[in-house]
Amino acid sequence: MDAKLFTSGFRCAFSSLHPPARRRLPLRLRSTRPLSTTSRRPAEPVEPQDARSQVPREPVRAAPPIDFEDDPDASRNDSGLVDPDVTGAADDEADLDAEFSSRSNQAKLLPKLRVVPRSASYFTAKPTFTDDLLALQAMVRKYQILPMSKAGEAPRKAWKTHAQYMLNVPEPVRTSAYKSILKLLSRLNYIHPNLLPEEVAQMLSRYERDVNPFLNRPKPTSVDEYGRARGVGRRKSSHAVAWLVEGEGEVRVNGKSLSEAFGRIHDRESAVFALKATERLDKYNCWIVVRGGGTTGQAESITLAVAKALMVHEPLLKPALRRGEFVQSALYDEKRWLRYEGSKGSRKKEAWQAQGEEDARLG
Repeated sequence: MDAKLFTSGFRCAFSSLHPPARRRLPLRLRSTRPLSTTSRRPAEPVEPQDARSQVPREPVRAAPPIDFEDDPDASRNDSGLVDPDVTGAADDEADLDAEFSSRSNQAKLLPKLRVVPRSASYFTAKPTFTDDLLALQAMVRKYQILPMSKAGEAPRKAWKTHAQYMLNVPEPVRTSAYKSILKLLSRLNYIHPNLLPEEVAQMLSRYERDVNPFLNRPKPTSVDEYGRARGVGRRKSSHAVAWLVEGEGEVRVNGKSLSEAFGRIHDRESAVFALKATERLDKYNCWIVVRGGGTTGQAESITLAVAKALMVHEPLLKPALRRGEFVQSALYDEKRWLRYEGSKGSRKKEAWQAQGEEDARLG
């Protein structure tokens, strides 16, 4: 018997013993009620008239009338609700009014009430800053026709810094945004002081610092009973104090001579350059105490201290010393060490290249 015929016959016999497989269909979703009023829908059972009459219904009552009395809060208690005992009404209408205005009925209205914020910009990202900005803009528009002071004649005021302003503001404010407030404050400050409204003065005082540094005045210095004038100078981390007295031109730095204190000739000339430029080198003796820093910083701090002491003896030399930049505090120039984005390294900048080309040209 052929093996193929036997296998096919066995398969047919085995398949006849099992019922055919049924196709599984997805579950049908419950049909929703149509929204259209013209579509058909099953009729609803109607209760008989007798059954509806037996259901207890609440009587329909109108809202209480509004009492336009002189003192509307006279009949209210501490919680703001109408107190039925205060009204003193004994008829049925008064009882209904008290029932409608009771605590329980008014408590049901609380979830439906909408709280209106005090600030118009409450839902903005920065409501406090926006309110301040809008108030200043409105004040500028209101008083823009008032006469202004001339440029440079307005009273100098120190406004709060960005960090000081952030202490009273709960949200973060950028520095660029705070500059817009400072610009409006400067515009209001230029209103003529004799015509400055009280409202503007109160607004400006709100943004002023507690201490105005522009009101500080340097203490007047004079020559003491020994004929000495004192001057103080600073440069980088160096601090120098110089005493100047009329003499023959002797200079002492920390008890040493000028050549012993500074090895470089440039530092020696820098220390007494104010006396040399005004031709007073052989007219005054100078005693100096200097601390901190290196030799260059100490020499330049001595220059400032000697110049200030010289102005005490001869105040008329102040314009000449200012032109020579002897009385200006020589602060550390940090811009030389700043590296901007995309700039070259220290030895690849244009200044170094130009210097190298010049050296190569000169040989």
